[in-house]
Amino acid sequence: MSTESTSRGPLDGYLVVDLSRALAGPHAGMMLADLGARVIKVETPGTGDDTRSWGPPFVGPDDDQQATYFLSCNRNKESIALDLKSDDGVAVLRDLVQRADVLVENFRPGVLDRLGFSPAHLHELNPRLVILSISGFGHDGPEATRSGYDQIVQGEAGLMSLTGSGPEDPQRVGVPIADLLSGMYGAFGLLAALLERERTGKGQVVRTSLLAAVVGVHAFQGTRHTVAGETPAAQGNHHPSIAPYGLFACRGGKVQISVGSEKLWETFASTFGIDASRPEFAGNAQRVRNRQAVIAAVEQAFADIEAEPLLEKLRAAGIPAGKVRTLDEVYAWEQVHSQGLVVDVDHPVLGKVSLPGPPLRFFDTAQGTETTNRAHTAPPLLDQHGGGIREWLSGTGTGTAEGVQA
Repeated sequence: MSTESTSRGPLDGYLVVDLSRALAGPHAGMMLADLGARVIKVETPGTGDDTRSWGPPFVGPDDDQQATYFLSCNRNKESIALDLKSDDGVAVLRDLVQRADVLVENFRPGVLDRLGFSPAHLHELNPRLVILSISGFGHDGPEATRSGYDQIVQGEAGLMSLTGSGPEDPQRVGVPIADLLSGMYGAFGLLAALLERERTGKGQVVRTSLLAAVVGVHAFQGTRHTVAGETPAAQGNHHPSIAPYGLFACRGGKVQISVGSEKLWETFASTFGIDASRPEFAGNAQRVRNRQAVIAAVEQAFADIEAEPLLEKLRAAGIPAGKVRTLDEVYAWEQVHSQGLVVDVDHPVLGKVSLPGPPLRFFDTAQGTETTNRAHTAPPLLDQHGGGIREWLSGTGTGTAEGVQA
């Protein structure tokens, strides 16, 4: 199938006004931009998005340092700096709202109202507008006014209690997962609202929160409590409901395996000389209850085999397996590049840089072509597109930024 594509993406022609900052809202906006929407990022004059100062690492010349954090969540956007407490800033935002399909914001509940842009007023300006609003702990309820920061919510929403080497070792996930998940859920919700708008002609408000996003991915750990009455706790790198499934030591290293069915277990045990007839190994439930004995048997079988030959032997037997890669290994991996997960863009200060790429691909099976949008632009400098956007709003220019079509 051909990988050639001239598509701008399924959201080509949609306009998104992104009032958000930090990570949750900007990640949602970037997802929409990756899909072809025109995303105009509204930033505070002088300082811009908070993440422009989050570092190190910073890269670039000493007098124009760029935060790699900001670069991670703002590709394919335009930037305009507006003081929303000034008459000019309010007027420009009003003009943008009247033209927009979507508005994204992650202020604390009530802040947008105090700025004069309550949801009711936004829908007076544009009844078709879909508003995505992301908060920390929810927009109502007894703790709605709390500030939502990722690690705090990871703890409050139970995720840290499930992560770590054991119950006494709670750990945060290595990326701001509450922020990222709330952005993803938010993008999912607003796309549903855009679909409903096709039927009703009306926009609506979509709300989610960091708290909701983390609780929303409790998955089987949640039902362990709500249905079975158990309170799960961290137990390191082994699955709480499947055995053997996890990280195991071998000669000079470690490998991961996933033995997720009885057929796989029988194959695995026979391949590595493990006595599968032992009563404590008779079924998955017994192996989970006797996890330490399973771990000991597996690691004894692996003790004289180095990681790469072991992985080959596991693959030959059809056992799902892998290693733990560092990020330099991940971004050098041919499979990652084959999936479009690294994109090159031209940054006005840094020149050509590589960024983690979007995780979705699109295909036209009738034509046998990939229609994924490949035209990516670098995260913008503060107010980089402000002049062009103002000209477009006033009718004196096209508003077309380099690489971003109005």
